[in-house]
Amino acid sequence: MKIGIDVLGGDFAPDANIAGAVLARKELSKDDKIVLIGDQEQILGGLSSLEENPEDYEIIHAPDVITMHDHPTRAIVQKPNSSIAVGFDLLAKGDINVFASTGNTGAMLVGSMFKINTIPGVIRPCITSTLPSVDGTKAILLDVGSNADCKPDVLYQFAILGSLYSQNVYGIEKPRVALLNIGEEPSKGNLLTQSTHKLLAESKEINFIGNIEGRDLFLGQADVVVCDGFTGNIVLKQAEGIYTLMKKRGIKDEFFDRFNYENYGGTPILGVKGNVVIGHGISNDIAVKNMILHSSEVANSGLATRVNEAFN
Repeated sequence: MKIGIDVLGGDFAPDANIAGAVLARKELSKDDKIVLIGDQEQILGGLSSLEENPEDYEIIHAPDVITMHDHPTRAIVQKPNSSIAVGFDLLAKGDINVFASTGNTGAMLVGSMFKINTIPGVIRPCITSTLPSVDGTKAILLDVGSNADCKPDVLYQFAILGSLYSQNVYGIEKPRVALLNIGEEPSKGNLLTQSTHKLLAESKEINFIGNIEGRDLFLGQADVVVCDGFTGNIVLKQAEGIYTLMKKRGIKDEFFDRFNYENYGGTPILGVKGNVVIGHGISNDIAVKNMILHSSEVANSGLATRVNEAFN
């Protein structure tokens, strides 16, 4: 398997990405090959500083960078030699099995939809986040930012996508799906959640357990939690904020340490034909390592193929 990594993406590129790749290579199977996509001179210099043999990796020269300030749609077209654009070209041709980046999230979404293409039947691809639970398990929250405004049918599909992710990557046979709401009763919430609840309750495709409130998100009551991207992003940033605040105040807690984004590395874009993983823009070498390891899990699970089969 070939795992493509955008070396030039993220706040600490290229050093964090190269160092993360070196750490990941030590834990990957011998059958896995990391493909470093970026400026060749920088990659060779980074590997040399870490006393790594360049022959242990595949290096693809892509000198241009899509920055966080670039317009996602225009940048993919105007910067064909960027690490993100080249990465998607390699994925589209089948030269790599999965492509991961901590770079411009918008460009990763645009590249996924227009270079890899959305799976027929999927209204909107989405991204997820992992919620640690006090019982040691973890749940999937989706969407967390790519779709701020949603309709009930979109949320219904998020429930299906989340279930498939939970089944194929986390190995949960019958994931419990909950709808994030302001009350447990079916009649609670706004028009969106009320209508979505009705669709989910009538579905035979998922194991819907009803509404879940914000205070119950980390209690292990659900395996998949569905919401619009606006709400999900607020939940995600609030969790990150709590972890950062506790760290600044010198509070050490085993459970809250699991809020550290470094532990999860990245998350796949669900609903596109290929395996695409997005990492946090502030990722350090540990986070990049875990993003690469999770990318391997996603590709090995055949997640994109399973989603395609489910929708077609």
